[in-house]
Amino acid sequence: MIKLYGIPRSRTIRPLWMLEELGLPYENVKVSFVNETRTPAFLKVNPNGHIPVLQDGDLTLWESMAINLYLARRYDKGLWPKRVEDEGRAFQWSLWAMTELEEPVLTAVMHRMSLPADQRDPKRADDAAERFKTPLGVLNGELAGKAYLLGDAFTVADLNVASVISSAPLGGLDLGPAPHVLAWVVRCTGRPAFARVLQLA
Repeated sequence: MIKLYGIPRSRTIRPLWMLEELGLPYENVKVSFVNETRTPAFLKVNPNGHIPVLQDGDLTLWESMAINLYLARRYDKGLWPKRVEDEGRAFQWSLWAMTELEEPVLTAVMHRMSLPADQRDPKRADDAAERFKTPLGVLNGELAGKAYLLGDAFTVADLNVASVISSAPLGGLDLGPAPHVLAWVVRCTGRPAFARVLQLA
């Protein structure tokens, strides 16, 4: 059986969503990023000391986006692109979510909600909110005139990007100026698999 190490209230939510979309049996091994990823036992699973980690047979894989790309291709149930050109775009948007989108979203969430009040820095949160506007505009332009990133169907590209930007409201980041993004996020997070993941969280 597939094992996924991590807790839902972390980047682990991304492969949890993918596993639920694919309808695969799996075991969620609860490992918290607080004091549990630096133990000798866990460092044998991921020497980087981070969650999530996927074990599928003899394969051990880390990095949430890599895990999702693997699962979508390995157990394809309509989430993996059919054309090689769209495979490239799926890789593009997944990497873009990590390099352009995730940092301002997480910084805003940390400094407006997650950290203890005395550790929050409003200036860092405000700066993150300002920087968030650029990737938000890029995504809004891409989604103009289409339902999903690669066309008419929900794919791994949508899941990977939506799994990052869906946290934006927790950081007080407004999606209102990007109506195409807002409608797309509603479509993506309205899926039954995402609702099941929220129940886990």
